[in-house]
Amino acid sequence: MEQDFSKVEQAALAALHAIDAEAGLRAWQAAWLGKRSAVALALAGLGQLPAAERPLAGQRANALRLQLEQAHAAHAAALRESGLAASLQAGALDVTLPGRPAARGRLHIATQTLRQICAIWAQMGFQIYRSRDVETEACNFELLNIPPHHPARDMWDTFHTTIVETEACNFELLNIPPHHPARDMWDTFHTTTSGSLLRTHTSPGQIHAMREYAPEPIRVVLPGMCYRYEQITPRSEIQFNQVEGLAVGRGIRFTDLKGTLTDFARRMFGAQTRTRFRASYFPFTEPSAEMDVECFLCGGSGCVVCKQAGWLEILGCGMVHPKVLQNGGYDPAEYTGFAFGMGPERIAMLKYGIKDIRYFWGNDLRFLQQF
Repeated sequence: MEQDFSKVEQAALAALHAIDAEAGLRAWQAAWLGKRSAVALALAGLGQLPAAERPLAGQRANALRLQLEQAHAAHAAALRESGLAASLQAGALDVTLPGRPAARGRLHIATQTLRQICAIWAQMGFQIYRSRDVETEACNFELLNIPPHHPARDMWDTFHTTIVETEACNFELLNIPPHHPARDMWDTFHTTTSGSLLRTHTSPGQIHAMREYAPEPIRVVLPGMCYRYEQITPRSEIQFNQVEGLAVGRGIRFTDLKGTLTDFARRMFGAQTRTRFRASYFPFTEPSAEMDVECFLCGGSGCVVCKQAGWLEILGCGMVHPKVLQNGGYDPAEYTGFAFGMGPERIAMLKYGIKDIRYFWGNDLRFLQQF
C-alpha cells in the first residue's frame, strides 16, 4: 500500500511540474484530486482492507491528498507570478512617452447659452437680478394682471405646493430658537403655507425688482428656472430656463423695445440678422408682440429648422401693463416700461438645430460633448 501511494505521489508531482498554464492546473486537479482520482479511490476502498491496516492506510491517503493540494496551490501561485512578470516585461512603461491628457469637463450647453445671453444684456446696461423659484400665487398671477379664474391662467400648467420648509425645521430644531441673535445670520424669504407654487415663468421677478427699486428707473434681466405641469415631449419639458427682461422709466416707448431687442438679436446671432415683430397677447403687457429672427441656418430661404418659413420665433415681449406698473410701485401716469421673456434652451435648439428639448436634461455625454 505504501509503495502504491509513493508511485501516485511521484506521478502526480511530475505531472504538476510539467504544467505551464492555468487550464492545465484545472485538468490536473480533476485527475489527481477529483472524485475518480487515485487518492479518492484509495480512501473509498479503505473498507475492504483488514481492520488493522485501515488506520495507517487512511492516514497515508489523507497526508497524500493534503500534500498534493499544497503542491497545487504553490504551483498555481508560481504560475501567476511568472505570468505577471512576463506581462510587465512585455508592456513595460516607457517614461519618455508624453502623458495622456485628462478629459476636461465643460459647461452644459444650456448654461453656455444662458451666460451668453446674460453677458449680452450686461453689455447693454442691464443688471442681473435673481428671484426665488417658489412664489406666492399673488406674485405669479394676480399682481401680473391675471386674477383668479381668468382664462389666461390656462396658458400655464402650475405645480402648486402647500409647504416649502417649516420654520421649526429651518431654525428651532437646529438649536436656533425664536428671537435668537443667530437668526440674523440668514436673510429669510418668508411665505405662507397656502397659495405657494413653483413659478411658471420668471415674470414674478418683475414685481420683486420694481418694488425694490421704485420709484427709480430700472433695467434688469432675470434668469432662472421655471416649472410647468405638462406632458414631456420633444418640444416641451416640465422645467426649463427663462430670461426675463424689464426696463422702467420715463418716456419709454414701443420703439425703444423694438430697437433694444433688435440690437440683442444682432449681438446674439450676427450683425446682419433681420427681425420682425408679430402682434400677440400676454396679460401683463399691452400691446404685446412676439419677435422672430431670420433663420440663421438657411438665411431666410427655408429649411427644416424654420419649417420652410424663413423665420424663427425667439421671444415674447410688450409694453408693461399699467396695472403691473402700479402693483410694482410705479405711477403709470409718469412711468412706462417694456418687458420680454426668452428661453435659452429654445434659442440653443434654434441655433444648433437641436430637435428634442429632452436632450438638455438627459445627461447623455454623446450630446453634451458636442458643445
